[in-house]
Amino acid sequence: MAIFILTLIICNLLFLLSKASSTDTLTLSQSLPDGTTLVSKDETFELGFFSLRNSTNRYVGIWFKNIPVKTIVWVANRDHPLKDNSTKLTITCDGNLVLLTKNNTVHWSTNTTTKPLRPTLQLLNTGNLILRNDNDDNNSINNEEKFLWQSFDYPCDTLLPGMKLGWNKKTGLNRRVTAWKNWDDPSAGNFTWGITFDSNPEMVLWNGTSKYHRSGPWNGVRFSGAFGGSNSLTTHPLFVYKLVNNNNDEAYYSYSSINKSLISIVVMNQTLFRRQRIIWIPENGTWRLFQTAPRDICDTYNPCGSYANCMVDASPVCQCLEGFEPKSSETMDLAQGCVRREPWRCKVEGRDGFRKFIGLKFPDTTHSWVNRSMTLEECKVKCRENCSCTAYANLDIRGAGSGCSIWFGDLIDLKVVSQSGQYLYIRIADSQTDSKDAHKKKALLLIGTTVAPIALVVLLAIFYYYRRKRKYEVEKKSEVGGQEDSMELPLFDLATIVNATNNFSTDNKLGQGGFGPVYKGVLVDGQEIAVKRLSRSSGQGLTEFKNEVILCAKLQHRNLVKVLGCCIEGEEKMLLYEYMPNRSLDSFLFG
Repeated sequence: MAIFILTLIICNLLFLLSKASSTDTLTLSQSLPDGTTLVSKDETFELGFFSLRNSTNRYVGIWFKNIPVKTIVWVANRDHPLKDNSTKLTITCDGNLVLLTKNNTVHWSTNTTTKPLRPTLQLLNTGNLILRNDNDDNNSINNEEKFLWQSFDYPCDTLLPGMKLGWNKKTGLNRRVTAWKNWDDPSAGNFTWGITFDSNPEMVLWNGTSKYHRSGPWNGVRFSGAFGGSNSLTTHPLFVYKLVNNNNDEAYYSYSSINKSLISIVVMNQTLFRRQRIIWIPENGTWRLFQTAPRDICDTYNPCGSYANCMVDASPVCQCLEGFEPKSSETMDLAQGCVRREPWRCKVEGRDGFRKFIGLKFPDTTHSWVNRSMTLEECKVKCRENCSCTAYANLDIRGAGSGCSIWFGDLIDLKVVSQSGQYLYIRIADSQTDSKDAHKKKALLLIGTTVAPIALVVLLAIFYYYRRKRKYEVEKKSEVGGQEDSMELPLFDLATIVNATNNFSTDNKLGQGGFGPVYKGVLVDGQEIAVKRLSRSSGQGLTEFKNEVILCAKLQHRNLVKVLGCCIEGEEKMLLYEYMPNRSLDSFLFG
């Protein structure tokens, strides 16, 4: 028992000693031999030596410390593997981080030219390995301008939150992410992701020196080729995406996680030729795929040629833009691109105009020019003045839009995107511009010349009909002799009685007399009525009906059925009685 307790105490002491010896810094007087590590203060990342599963080569790299699936995010000597474990990482007096072999030969170096007084190596909580002056204050770790060197400037196959993908225009540094050659070889493959150094930069995947996928230029809100939902490079509930393009300083893309506990990285996959965003799921202990690019054939670079629109759900996939036709009319092979249906002549009235397109990924910006202060109208004038200009658009779509972006030469790599609000104005023959508006004008002209006269005739006919009807009703009322006053009975309109009797339904018919049929009805207030309807075939005319109405109005008695009113409308003449549910007197007299 005593031996067990002693062993336990020794193990605990060794654990505490190892924890106490864990550090995130390496000073000039120290070295990091193979078998030891640096750990960031929050213990998220770890720096040390490692080998891959089917290789004996040794590398220095950074990985997630607390993720059981060892995920390497950076490798120092990716193209210069070590052959044994008798090496160490140290800082030289000239301020460089170097990897020394057993005979103290420099195997790898940061190759910095700055000569600091007291250089210190530190692994930050972001996964960034930095060289800094030891006499700098703690705030210097948040100011990359004070860094002598940082691993974030030399990414491998992984983009971490806060890393910059793109250019430092002052120094010419180009931060690009390059895939591993294969799972057991972290050396640089031929699949690369970076930012173009154009006037209007965009993110591009390269396969060797060939473009493989393009994001489209940034429009102030998102990349123009980005789709909505979780696959877009826009503001997302989990992430914040940013593109910075300072004319003289930097052009870079970066992202950050809104939820700091969320672990997410972007990895270049050489095997699948995909850029993949993956998220760590601690409950399952696995990485889960969250985003990928390219996603389909229309997401690859220029599958349809110039002036052709790629639509993944269409058949064929490639469709010429409106006003254009296939370049190859014999084979109808749209992969060769499209040409204008009608030729245009620069600056010639009637042969030079622009057509507006919406919902397109903007063309390749290799041959483009931008101005951040121009209005859209000024942009149009600028494009029209240059015969090489083939399209123009707002540089920034926020609000009313601002800035100018114009393209020269053929427009390539176009596709339909789900996001709206992006307008591209493409140069085309003036007779072909605004064809939709022309069709609308023709339609309106057709309506004005044909439909309007017909409508006028109809209105005149309706006016004539109601005038005659009104005249007829006035004459009938005059014939009745102002019965509304003399009859002393309320007048009901025909619509009320039709509704009450369910349009004189046979189910509501109570009987038939010499005057005409009698129907049961229910008024809107629930009162039950009996409607005596004068038959057109009866011998009783308007004079007889008038006399009956006047008589009924005067013969109101508690032992007689109460007359509620009458209806005289057109050919219809009706009397409304109180409904008596016990049938007529003859039923009682004659059984």
